[in-house]
Amino acid sequence: MIVTTAGRTNQNMIEKAKQIAAELAISYVPRRKMSVEALQEQYGDDILVVGKNRLEMHPAGTSNSPFFFHPNSAMFRVKRILRGESEPFLEATKLQHGMSFLDCTLGMGADSIVASVVTGESGKVVGTEGNRYIAYLVQQGLRQWDSGIVQMNEAMRNIQVIHADYRSFLSSLPDRSFDVVYFDPMFEQSIVESDGIQGIKSFALYTELTEDVIYHAKRVARQRVVLKDHWQSAKFQRFGFSVYVRKTAKFHFATIELAEE
Repeated sequence: MIVTTAGRTNQNMIEKAKQIAAELAISYVPRRKMSVEALQEQYGDDILVVGKNRLEMHPAGTSNSPFFFHPNSAMFRVKRILRGESEPFLEATKLQHGMSFLDCTLGMGADSIVASVVTGESGKVVGTEGNRYIAYLVQQGLRQWDSGIVQMNEAMRNIQVIHADYRSFLSSLPDRSFDVVYFDPMFEQSIVESDGIQGIKSFALYTELTEDVIYHAKRVARQRVVLKDHWQSAKFQRFGFSVYVRKTAKFHFATIELAEE
């Protein structure tokens, strides 16, 4: 990965690009009116482009669109919640004000944003992302994006993004340290259906759920482990999840309840 600026640049963008390069310990390359494709060909690397209002990651050697932060489905989901409407994700997670939520498959953070809106300032929402560039870009986006909704902006700022493989992160946590532990192995599929952020396909890490992962998730969760997956997924039965069946939905939520154990 190398860092450069947008085509129409200025000194502020140049300084910001140099700062980001230093934070990520990667090289800054002056744009010099070269196209992104020309820079990729010259350096043979993915490129992080610093623009006036956003960061974009351009994958090398593919025709995929650039990847940039956008709250995606969280926008309309948060609006529904604020109107007092139901939300399948919340029916499964049973999140309430002040609760703690660990999102093991953060992706673009849509579910974590919804969780943070509900759990509020006294709650705790942590998301793990295995690719350090996605983690950095999403972290910056959560800090800076203006949704036009005060509650949503505050919720995004309260999310803690951790660059880590969720397998090692889960195993490092103390027992019963989060109320809810959440997995969405479908996040990459749902995200790439949205225009403008399809480039995540080139950067996302696809980590399969295992018995060991579920063991640690059950150990870490105080109340429940929640899985979102394709409605035909074999993972529900394999790992002992109880499914919230939703007619006509492409995916279901499922839980392992732990509160009474």
